[in-house]
Amino acid sequence: MTAITNRYEFVLLFDVENGNPNGDPDAGNMPRFDPETGHGLVTDVCLKRKIRNHVALSKDGQAGFNIYIQEKAVLNQTHDMAYKALELKPEAKKLPKKAEDAKKVTDWMCANFFDIRTFGAVMTTEVNCGQVRGPVQLAFAKSVEPLVSQEISITRMAVTNEKDLEKERTMGRKHIVPYGLYVAKGFVSAALAEKTSFGEEDLQLLWDALTNMFEHDRSAARGVMSSRKLYVFKHKDKLGNAPAHKLFELVDIKRKDSSQGPARSFADYQVTVGSVPAGVDLIEML
Repeated sequence: MTAITNRYEFVLLFDVENGNPNGDPDAGNMPRFDPETGHGLVTDVCLKRKIRNHVALSKDGQAGFNIYIQEKAVLNQTHDMAYKALELKPEAKKLPKKAEDAKKVTDWMCANFFDIRTFGAVMTTEVNCGQVRGPVQLAFAKSVEPLVSQEISITRMAVTNEKDLEKERTMGRKHIVPYGLYVAKGFVSAALAEKTSFGEEDLQLLWDALTNMFEHDRSAARGVMSSRKLYVFKHKDKLGNAPAHKLFELVDIKRKDSSQGPARSFADYQVTVGSVPAGVDLIEML
């Protein structure tokens, strides 16, 4: 696959209604927060998981679009596939001695796994396939405003064992954010895309995943989550024509004058984008 030749940055706006967008296992699965500001957080790992899941569904095992990091994957067995395909014998924890063979192993992994050539991977396990720095990176998403987490009591009417029939019903807890609008920022490096052969088809699949990744990620815990806006900044060349932070600052999100009290929907906000500098095109995907 021919690698992309343009640098990109993107801004994704997504929201949650009466749900937990990213629970923190170290805090009883409460929504993640910045403790100093009260702004909600969603990790890059969480967003990448949703992208991977969408690609797995949309491509359904199509050659070249397998997913490397997935539930119950045994990485050594996955790495061994590359050696078998190339008729090479792995040596414990080491890449092949010949540089060209080592490159073939890493390139095979990039060619066959979408998330490796997109996000990169450290594959230096017992069966060593090297490591790759991916062209696509995401920062933590942060809510536009400070959020309030609510703890909701829930009950289970059924019981596990017959002996528990006369006992009180099981009580539980779930944590939700009544409403939150989050902003995620991302980067696509054409220079790194050359090393993994991240191509135009991969790029379009990434945009599709960002706009649709919540549509098949529904659960009782996550409430209603939706991608609201996706702004893509396309540079004229692979090195770029403007600093990323200057482009991110062009996206301005404010409460509407008519909005009163706590925000409870995307309609409470107004989003505008300033004029992009020369050498950069703005593409609005949503």
